[in-house]
Amino acid sequence: MPMNTRRLLRGIGIVCALGLGATACGGSAEGGSSQKQVSAENIQAALKKGGTLTVWAWEPTLKQVVADFEKKYPAVDVKVANVGTNNDAYTALSNAISAKKGVPDVAQIEYYALGQYALTKGLDDLAPYGADKLAGTYSPGPWNAVTSDKAVYALPMDAGPMAMFYNKKVFDKHKVKVPTTWDEYVEAARDLHKADPKVYIANDTGDAGMATSMLWQAGSRPYTVDGTKVKIDFSDAGAKKYTETWQKLLDEKLLAPVTGWTDAWYKGLGDGSIATLTTGAWMPANFTTGVKNASGDWRAAPLPQWTAGDKASAENGGSALALPALGKNKELAYAFTEFANSGEGVQARIKGGAFPATTADLQSDAFQNAEFPYFGGQKANKIFAESAANVADDWSYLPYQVYANSIFNNTVGKAYISKTTLSEGLKSWQDASVKYGTEQGFTVEK
Repeated sequence: MPMNTRRLLRGIGIVCALGLGATACGGSAEGGSSQKQVSAENIQAALKKGGTLTVWAWEPTLKQVVADFEKKYPAVDVKVANVGTNNDAYTALSNAISAKKGVPDVAQIEYYALGQYALTKGLDDLAPYGADKLAGTYSPGPWNAVTSDKAVYALPMDAGPMAMFYNKKVFDKHKVKVPTTWDEYVEAARDLHKADPKVYIANDTGDAGMATSMLWQAGSRPYTVDGTKVKIDFSDAGAKKYTETWQKLLDEKLLAPVTGWTDAWYKGLGDGSIATLTTGAWMPANFTTGVKNASGDWRAAPLPQWTAGDKASAENGGSALALPALGKNKELAYAFTEFANSGEGVQARIKGGAFPATTADLQSDAFQNAEFPYFGGQKANKIFAESAANVADDWSYLPYQVYANSIFNNTVGKAYISKTTLSEGLKSWQDASVKYGTEQGFTVEK
């Protein structure tokens, strides 16, 4: 096993929760449903009194939100620190919680990572602050990701409903139809690569987030979670749809062997050698800043379907703001979180390029009719908003998904570099995740 127990305690904090109890990990006895109700009057009084608020986040649009919040509540001083993204952020947060020192008042946490902190009672339940009343204001995928039974462990910050971005110039040049189903996608991959061997329909070297999103859309539900009881099974019909289709692309070498977010990836998006990108609706800003030379070439389209005529979608990416149980200034922390993620701050973040999780903004005329110069004036938000509405809300991540994702390339990743099939890779991922969960004290069924 690549991580020993002592390192795990410092890294993701699961073992201490199961072996020693939540409070031993820095959790609060006041966490969960035992928290007292916090009135709106108390929150307003706290804002008037003021104080200092520490926020750990990497999202750049929060800079304007902070400025607006401090202007409205001049007695409050918000200090934002970027302690890293992904594993770096969670290592820092778990270290602070374990040490019971330096824990932020508000922390940005991606949806797939929330479970580990909720399980250890490392986060406050926001329902006593009134967050449960916000249920209808968010699209289904993000809201499902931050809730468990009656508890609300964070407020959705943004969403990643999926779409297919495609290089219209390349498709038009080679007279290839833009695919609406995954079967058509495979045919388009063949046609494009045959017309120009330098062109691939997409890049893929193995990515856990992409794989789980594809499984989600295909109807697969590999993870079933009930507290510390977990079931992991990658053998359902949805998983079979995904592996059989994607295996064709791998076997026929129709995917560019280029890793995402590298210089080679940006170059491929710019020169047309990577013809599509299926990802979250947060991507347009990255096209604008990272692939400037291809402005006007790209368009957005709905995600291809597993069955013609369906409208199923999934989330890819997205994060929330949560209140660590050991943080201070609870009323101020909640007030800022609500301001940023469901109040006045949402518009500032949309203007900064963020993709909202709030249904009112997704459905507004201003949002849906916004034209994207990069996409030739296309009103792409109409596609993204429809995708958000069609995300099934019954998806679950593992309470140790951060670790599971970290071993993806050691398991499923072998299908990209050897004769291992994708279905065999998923079985290997399943077995490794079961083994790890069992070692950490989970009751794991497969």
